[in-house]
Amino acid sequence: MKLKGKVAIITGSQRGIGYGIAEEMAKEGANIIISDLDLSGCKKASEQLAKKYKVESLAVKCDISKKEEVENLIRQTLKRFKRIDILVNNAGVVRFGPLLQKTEQDWDFTLDINLKGTFLCTQAAAKQMAKQKQGKIISIASIAGFVGFDNISDYCASKGGIINLTRELALELSPLGINVNAIAPGVIDTPMTRSMLKDKKQRAGLLAQTPLGRVGQPKDIGRAAVYLASSDSDFVTGHTLVVDGGWLCR
Repeated sequence: MKLKGKVAIITGSQRGIGYGIAEEMAKEGANIIISDLDLSGCKKASEQLAKKYKVESLAVKCDISKKEEVENLIRQTLKRFKRIDILVNNAGVVRFGPLLQKTEQDWDFTLDINLKGTFLCTQAAAKQMAKQKQGKIISIASIAGFVGFDNISDYCASKGGIINLTRELALELSPLGINVNAIAPGVIDTPMTRSMLKDKKQRAGLLAQTPLGRVGQPKDIGRAAVYLASSDSDFVTGHTLVVDGGWLCR
């Protein structure tokens, strides 16, 4: 029970990678705040975790691109649990389309959620963690933050931004007792990737790039997040842990 009694906020966690992270942390004894845009989905996920793992869980609707909603997320968490030990910046979006057809609205939508949302959540949670003189912040980046992928220029830019923001925040927040790290997933089976994975040709192409020869599962990212949230990683900060089945080895 590496996280027994800890309080963990995971954004974008009613399904996919976010839920996988929440579940792995609940297995390790953490109390979980499920946060997403769909409150009914959040409540369902929250109830499932609380019942299955005998932890406390709270559901909070939050659009992380809006400061007032992020502040409400923090306020509701503190009202219930009085502290914040772990923040996982997982919520993210992707819109496919070539650069020459991208609109300003496409760019703003992606960057507002993926990068600005990470900033807003981190800033709000870090204020409380600084009072506690301890905390673990984990942001979900992507291998698309290291290499280019066709037709997702805004997504690549946002994830590259998260990786370097992680380094900078580690410098700023280390004196306050806060560790800041990131995880860069490869191809993970989630609602965001399912349409590609159902296409036999696309799936074969993705697997050909993955030396371990399989598609990742949300629990693969969840286990990495548990490591970065636990005392096992107390001397790790500013690092992006790549969990991609070997994709970046090529």
